[in-house]
Amino acid sequence: MRFIGRKRELAFLEDCYGQDSAQLVVVYGRRRVGKTEVLRRFCEGKPSVFFSCSQETDAITLRSFSRRLLVHDPVASRLVCSYSTWEAAFESIATLDISGRKLVVIDEFPNACQANRALPSILQNAWDATLSRADVMLVLCGSSVSFMEGELLGQRNPLYGRATGIWKMEPLGFEEAAGFFPDYSPQERLEAYAILGGVPQYLNQFDPAASVGENVRERILSRGSALHSEADFLIRQELREPAVYNTLLGAIAAGETKLNGISQKALVDNRVASSYLVRLLGMGLVEREFPVETHEKERAKAQRGLYRVSDNFLRFWYAAVLPSLSELDAGDVDGVWNHVVEPRLNDILSEGFEDECRQWVRRRNIAGDLPFRYVSMGRWWQGPDEIDIMAIAGSSLMLGECKFWRKPIGPAVLAELSEKGTRLFPTAERWSVLFAKEGFEEALARRAEPDGRLLLVDAAAIAE
Repeated sequence: MRFIGRKRELAFLEDCYGQDSAQLVVVYGRRRVGKTEVLRRFCEGKPSVFFSCSQETDAITLRSFSRRLLVHDPVASRLVCSYSTWEAAFESIATLDISGRKLVVIDEFPNACQANRALPSILQNAWDATLSRADVMLVLCGSSVSFMEGELLGQRNPLYGRATGIWKMEPLGFEEAAGFFPDYSPQERLEAYAILGGVPQYLNQFDPAASVGENVRERILSRGSALHSEADFLIRQELREPAVYNTLLGAIAAGETKLNGISQKALVDNRVASSYLVRLLGMGLVEREFPVETHEKERAKAQRGLYRVSDNFLRFWYAAVLPSLSELDAGDVDGVWNHVVEPRLNDILSEGFEDECRQWVRRRNIAGDLPFRYVSMGRWWQGPDEIDIMAIAGSSLMLGECKFWRKPIGPAVLAELSEKGTRLFPTAERWSVLFAKEGFEEALARRAEPDGRLLLVDAAAIAE
């Protein structure tokens, strides 16, 4: 498996490892995002104990963990084959026969806690009594975002305030993910990321020597391929009643963004849909989007936010695969691609392209390459008016339009964006930025040269 990116995550872990004091580090993020691989890379060349918790009974998990520790505890290993309690196992970390810092990683810690709900309290006692004063770096890792944030790190829970480092691992951004396809054209890289998103396990499934279309047909649409059943498998693994969740995600991917529309398309009651969506929000598979600069009080109102599938691959799967699953499982891959998916591909990928454009704006802001440094940036809408990207700093605005079209865009797109700016924000100091997968017509490109308030960004610029 190719390992690309994650320099910030590895630097964070190395910084924690280099501290003089004991370290209790929490790393978490949704499944498949690459947490385990990053931690294994970090442990390379360091004396360490790496333990992955399976979904087993408490006694079996304790015995397995003990065996990993006892390899580095020669005195105790001559007397016992397992520690009698979790307290003894945790406290033994301080005296392990490991040169230098005693590095212990417990992967999928929520699995162990599911079998023994007292584990966080037991670990808290061991940390307070022994480990916090030892030359120890203990890393707890988990894929259950709701558990890690709520039950492990929450204010009323045992380990609150004891973690010395916390890192929520997100999918790779476009800039890093593009490294999986070094020979693709800029347009192909944009398409691949809009299909797969930034989950390394998904990116590794594509063959960089094959075209995007070939990869979609062979690696996603074809029955038996890993990505063909990935979305359904993920939901079944994580949630009860997968049919309801699949229906809700399918409704959102089909363009329903408001609770009422989602529930109607899924044929479920609003209250039922709302409770299921809360679970999907907690898993990070769905997010609620608000117009940029919406106040916190407004964000608490369910009717203001728009629901969207937060992961590019899941959005693609529910929009392109789920509606044609019967035909695909019957083997009609070429028919589905030629008549259903490929003609709609740009529309399906447009939301992912907007994310790529917002990432470009964020990178340029960090580099100081924009006309001004924005304070907030995101999508904006009010009634029938919508702006793909709005960056704000006081009375300065940058308004952006993103077009994932099959042809270059012309002056009409700029005219429409300018009209919105003049009508909606007449007193603001405005700049315009246009993003186009296939570039710009010559007439529009000529206008940008003398106009310092117009930025034109094509695929090559986004992918550079």
